[in-house]
Amino acid sequence: MIIDFHTHVKLAKRVDFDIEFFKEVILNAREAGLTAIAMTEHFNTKNYYEIYEQLDEHFDYIDDYYDVDGFKVFTGMEIDVYETGHILFIGHKERLLQIRRLLDFHTDKESFISLPNLLDLGEHHDLLMIGAHPLRETTPLHHHDPALLKRFHAFDLNGKDMHEHGIEEMMEDVLSFAAQLDIPVVCGSDSHHPIHIGVVKNVFEKDFSTAQEIREAIKGNQYKRFIAPNLHTKINAAKIVKKKMKEALTV
Repeated sequence: MIIDFHTHVKLAKRVDFDIEFFKEVILNAREAGLTAIAMTEHFNTKNYYEIYEQLDEHFDYIDDYYDVDGFKVFTGMEIDVYETGHILFIGHKERLLQIRRLLDFHTDKESFISLPNLLDLGEHHDLLMIGAHPLRETTPLHHHDPALLKRFHAFDLNGKDMHEHGIEEMMEDVLSFAAQLDIPVVCGSDSHHPIHIGVVKNVFEKDFSTAQEIREAIKGNQYKRFIAPNLHTKINAAKIVKKKMKEALTV
């Protein structure tokens, strides 16, 4: 299985979910060599529940993923915490939706859930928990108690961060940070546009159908990370196109 662990299927938080845009994301993911993605849309994006309503109308849901003509879209969610930081949850959609309903009154910065409480929820629902872009200046995780950080199953070597700060530099820093806590590192593109997706890949030795299987494979180091040589080119192109599309939406 070849998967990207951090993807978005909407152009931006404030826009509606568009099934045609989603299909374009999957098409580009296939062309980039992926066989699966983790759909980690922001928990406080506009009309969050509508994403699942539309996907349920178009695709079968099996174990922990939508089957999009043989391409696996694992369900997930990116959640802000009060103390600063973004957390990726991946697992069965009903468990994710249960947590999302609990967060209905925690969608603003002043009311974000605390990291300890969020980790408790993730563990209770047996989800794969990944610390997103742990060294990003605006939403770091390094300031948290190491005892909390050690509860993550992996940290995110983030495509956007490698683009901004240099591939080798960011890779070295994230791997060093994770090694201090004995936590694995997986790749996530953090794509918000189809062009961006596939700039990073995680290649597993086997195919999986559940987040629990993936979690065990990560724990067993049964995967390899790959960074596309055209990462900067693809992300630059995606940024330009995304900006133009967002400007058109505001007209």
